[in-house]
Amino acid sequence: MSDTGKTFPWLTIIGCGEDGPAGLTDASRKAIAEAKHIVGAPRHLEVLGLTGETFPVPFSLTPVLEKRGVATVMLTSGDPFWFGAGGSIAAQLSPEEYTCHSAPSVFSMIAVRMGWRLEETLCMGLHARSLSRLLPVSSDGVQIIVTLRDGAAIPALGEYLAANGFADSHATCFQALGGEAERREDVLARDLDTVDMTHPVAVAIACKGRGISRASGLADELFATDGQITKRPVRALTLSALAPCPNEVFWDIGAGSGSISVEMLLAAPGSRAYSLETRADRIANIRKNADHFGIGHRIEVVNAHAPEGLDGLPTPDVIFIGGGLNADLFDALWAKLPEGGRLVANTVTLESEALITRLAGKLGGELMRFDFAQAAPLGRMRGWQAARPVVQWRVVK
Repeated sequence: MSDTGKTFPWLTIIGCGEDGPAGLTDASRKAIAEAKHIVGAPRHLEVLGLTGETFPVPFSLTPVLEKRGVATVMLTSGDPFWFGAGGSIAAQLSPEEYTCHSAPSVFSMIAVRMGWRLEETLCMGLHARSLSRLLPVSSDGVQIIVTLRDGAAIPALGEYLAANGFADSHATCFQALGGEAERREDVLARDLDTVDMTHPVAVAIACKGRGISRASGLADELFATDGQITKRPVRALTLSALAPCPNEVFWDIGAGSGSISVEMLLAAPGSRAYSLETRADRIANIRKNADHFGIGHRIEVVNAHAPEGLDGLPTPDVIFIGGGLNADLFDALWAKLPEGGRLVANTVTLESEALITRLAGKLGGELMRFDFAQAAPLGRMRGWQAARPVVQWRVVK
C-alpha cells in the first residue's frame, strides 16, 4: 500500500518484441530490475534473457494474480492491449494496480512494411480462433492482417481462402518481425502451402474475390437446411423488424436452420444469440451454419422447447418467434422481455394470426402481411407460384 492508502501499481505489463532487450524502454528496464517476480511465455523470457515463471498451458493468468500486492512484471508480445493479454488481466484488477509499457504491435509493424494505413486495415488474432471468422469480413480490395498459431497454420489459411473464392488474393507472410530471424515471403493465397515459416508468424492479405453481401436477406443456398428456413425475402423484412444493434442478447424461438440468428449476429457486432430448437438434424444445421459464417462462438443452441428452455438464459433485448406461437408461449416470453425490449413474431396459420391480431389490439405494435410469388415453370412457359402469406407483428414493450 502507498502512503495514501491506495494500492500501488504492483503489476507492470511489458510488451516485448523480437529485438529483445534492445527494444525495451528505460521504464521497462527499471520495472524488471525492481520486480520480485517475472511471469511470461518461455519465448519472451528467452528473448529478453530473463529467468522467471512461465504461464501454464492452457493459458491462465493465475501465476500473475497470485502475486497480487508484490512487485511483478508480466511479459507479453508487442502492445499488450492490442489483441494481447493486457485486457484480460486489467479486467480482474483496479486501474491503480497496474501500469503498462508497450512495444510496437505486430499489426503496426506489418502495416509499415506493407505501406498500409492501419486505420483502413482489419486486424485479427486467429492464433487460437477459427479461420471462418474471415468469411464475414473478406471482400475484394479489403486489407487484413492476421496472426496465426504457428507456421503449420499458413497452408490451412491458404486452403480456407481458396475454398471461399479468394485464391487470387495476395498474401505476405512474416516471421519473427523485428528480430534477427525476420523473414518475408509474398505469394498468392493458393500457394500458401509452399511457405515454410516458424512461430511467431503473421500474414497480410490483400483480398481479391467476392465476399458475402452485407445486406439482410442472404441467398437461401448459403445455408444448410432441411427446407425449414425463413426464405430470403421474408428474412430480409424480418431482420429489418428485429433492428439488430451491437452487444445485444437475442432469443430465436424455433430456430430451424438458424438463418435468422446468423444474419442477426452478422449485422450486430458483439451480440449473442440463444437459438431454441429440438430436432437433432436442425440443431446440427444451426451449428454448421454458425461455424460457416464465422459466428459459431456467439451462438448457443438450446436443445429444448419454449418456454421450458428459457430458464437460466440471459435477459433478452430482442426475441424472434418463427413458429409455434400460442398464448402460453407469448405470456412466458413477454414476462421475460424487459421494458424497451423488442419482439417480432411471424406466422402463417390462421390461429396464430388471430392471436397476434388480438395481442396487437391490446399491446400495440405494427402488423404487416407479406404476399410473395415466384416465377416457376408452368407447362412449356412460366407462371407465378404464390407462397403462403406471412403475417408479422413487431412490438416494443
